[in-house]
Amino acid sequence: MHYLNLINADIKREEITAAHQARQRWVNQKKKGFLRYRRPFETLATFTASHLDCTGDTVIIGDAREVSTKEKATIQNCLQQFMPWRKGPFSVFGTEIDAEWRSERKWQRLVDHLPDLKGKIIADIGCNNGYYMFRMVPQQPRLVLGFEPSVQHYYCFKALNAMAGCENLNIDLLGVEHLALFPNCFDVIFLMGILYHRPSPIDTLRDINTALTPGGTVVIESQAIPGDAPYALFPEKTYAKVPGTYFVPTGKCLCNWMTKAGFVDVKLFCAHPMSSEEQRRTPWMVFESYQDFIDPEHPDLTVEGYPAPCRVFLTGRKKSENGCFSTKPCIK
Repeated sequence: MHYLNLINADIKREEITAAHQARQRWVNQKKKGFLRYRRPFETLATFTASHLDCTGDTVIIGDAREVSTKEKATIQNCLQQFMPWRKGPFSVFGTEIDAEWRSERKWQRLVDHLPDLKGKIIADIGCNNGYYMFRMVPQQPRLVLGFEPSVQHYYCFKALNAMAGCENLNIDLLGVEHLALFPNCFDVIFLMGILYHRPSPIDTLRDINTALTPGGTVVIESQAIPGDAPYALFPEKTYAKVPGTYFVPTGKCLCNWMTKAGFVDVKLFCAHPMSSEEQRRTPWMVFESYQDFIDPEHPDLTVEGYPAPCRVFLTGRKKSENGCFSTKPCIK
């Protein structure tokens, strides 16, 4: 937990340590569900990349010339143990990983709207395999801490970063519900594709606001439904075949949620319809994807008959200690 040494804020260190230790006892069990990801991580951690490039669309860790043919086969086999790959693309010692999501497109949409990340303390909530964390590296943050309760994604990131060697990136098996342990801690919090899985989205946004430093920024990317009215869909069972989906808002509704949660200078800076060009089945994600979630005869509807999803991007700030902030409504 060396990341605690990089955080100067008055956080709840004893409770964080207790939560960390409890999760480590859980993940270190000698059960198949844990070993299936721990073992490929341990193998991949024996490789150290001389070359790292996080500036382009593909996160490049290592070069094929750094390993033998046999070692490359071992690396590829271990990487395949983390399938399905949801975020990417990556290139690892010459193995090209084409993930389900074209995550570089999301990064391209938001990068010009980010605050300065240099020297900042940042949280990525639900960081998955860490694609966006690696994309932050060129901006030289002090720390990017990934919150990720999934064993698969936890070990996948640990494997990638063991090879990449980015000392300012770290991960813990924590969820968004642990943010209350980090009051006034983070300069920037990323919440990418998480909010619609929360049964109480405004409470989640309030927890994020609490965890930000005064004047800090939240960056939100979320599934949404089209429309300008401030309402949210509450699906009966699944939405686009995804269980555990609670409220799917319009962009305007999400703006209102953020304002009610205490954010200021809320901006909705991008909204676009989803498509199978951006989320699709690949050799690294062989299960159902976007085209399977949409009514083939009515592409503006999901298979359940709900409005087909779009994605929205927003930023907001926590009030500064001096109370200075914009009183303008959500900017679209």
